[in-house]
Amino acid sequence: MNNEHVNCRKDLVEGGEGHHWEKNLKVRNRRRFAREKFVSVKMSLIVTALLPSVLLLLLSLPSSQAFVNPIDVITRDFQALTRKVTAHHILLPKSTDVALSLKQSIRNKVSPKSSDDPKYIVDVFSAAAQKYSRDEETAVRGGLLGTKVPQGYCRAKELDAACFKAPLGEIAGPIESEYGYHLLLVTERTNCSKLDGKYNKIIRDADGVSTKFVRGDSQEGSEEIQTVALQQVGFWMGVSLAGGVLAEVAAKAANVVDTLPWE
Repeated sequence: MNNEHVNCRKDLVEGGEGHHWEKNLKVRNRRRFAREKFVSVKMSLIVTALLPSVLLLLLSLPSSQAFVNPIDVITRDFQALTRKVTAHHILLPKSTDVALSLKQSIRNKVSPKSSDDPKYIVDVFSAAAQKYSRDEETAVRGGLLGTKVPQGYCRAKELDAACFKAPLGEIAGPIESEYGYHLLLVTERTNCSKLDGKYNKIIRDADGVSTKFVRGDSQEGSEEIQTVALQQVGFWMGVSLAGGVLAEVAAKAANVVDTLPWE
């Protein structure tokens, strides 16, 4: 009886229904494994492509800004790199009394309340720079540091920082640096909308004396910002698509799928 039972089981396995059932089970398991491997390969390629850039982005941000809109980050960084300023300065010896005295003197000559013959602020500041500034290079041009010069242009880092913090059209200082004390007058700034609002430039008003705030190139580079943002979005979409296609090709080459989706 035992031999007959063994022979019957052998027949079922080798040529009967049991053989077909085990074969179908193996096929189903093989296909399931192929699908799982395909998905795993695809996700691994996508993550591998994106992870380095994502990590660099997160590491470059403060912890409070680790989860922000990437386009906002691109825009902010682009603006920071393209900020420009037009400013005048007067370099004085390190004497608070001297700096404050000259600052008040310039204000008095500009204000109609303090002078019977008020002058335009840039004219008064430039004349004072030519007369009193110890920076010979800029004194000859009325203390002009530069016209629309980028952040980082000034040799004195304290003066450079003040160019992007001082109120527009007002005399700032004294600002201390290794060279001495500076008085500063900013006449135009670009890409500093949070500080200046929509008016980022001063000009001489119609009366020739008053200061008028106008809208200059406050959005300088806005088209470039949009272009960079779109390029970044397009790039990462392309990377994701390429990662998926590469995963499918790799899976086909490894014989884990029978056909590719487009075949």
